[in-house]
Amino acid sequence: MKRFEPQTEFDTSFESRGVNRRSFLAGSVALAALTLAGCQTADLVGLPDQPALPDEEFDYAAAYAALPDGDFTWPAINYKSFDKKYWRQVVEYKTRERPGTVIVDPYNNFLYWTLGGGKALRYGIGVGRAGFAWSGEAQIRVKRPHPIWRPPREMIARKPSLERYWEKGYPAGLKNPLGARAMDLWQGATDTLFRIHGTNQPSSIGKSVSSGCIRMWQQDVIDLYNRVPLRTKVIVLKKDPDGEA
Repeated sequence: MKRFEPQTEFDTSFESRGVNRRSFLAGSVALAALTLAGCQTADLVGLPDQPALPDEEFDYAAAYAALPDGDFTWPAINYKSFDKKYWRQVVEYKTRERPGTVIVDPYNNFLYWTLGGGKALRYGIGVGRAGFAWSGEAQIRVKRPHPIWRPPREMIARKPSLERYWEKGYPAGLKNPLGARAMDLWQGATDTLFRIHGTNQPSSIGKSVSSGCIRMWQQDVIDLYNRVPLRTKVIVLKKDPDGEA
């Protein structure tokens, strides 16, 4: 099996990521051309060579088709069976945050990646109990392709059979609870234990579920992973006394 190493804040140099200056500049020029051609963003944000933003002619059938990814192929999403508001799309979104910020609204089951110009790329999410346990500001400090999963001690206490996954973790693959990608949120040197990750239960998108933090369809978490750099600011909203997120 091909081995993937997680990205951390210590491997962001061009050399460690296998990107030389020439390829970086070429990617930047190409993306700048897309922006001038009518991209929805006023200023380019995110990683170079990221996919085009969804527009009125976006091919959702292709976006949510079965997706080969290294040693795995993530199943197609029956996206038409879900409310269209949970499909990946660019929406109007007013915020004072800088473009490139991730804003998680766990109470309305949305994740926004701000684009500037009053717009954001919005994804539908599923929220586990842990997704409501923490709110505030953090940074994406670790990005993990094909992550392993270690059940928390509280879950092992409820289901002792999971103990065997504590030391080495549940292996990557189609049945892994973290799915295709995981992005770990840290505050300074402290891991919040809050994750944005894929899910092997696509029907959980748009719902509050029993476990996990912020779940995304595999195709969507890969899309977000390919757009956001390390140290991306993430804001997880909390509910105010009036019931609004």
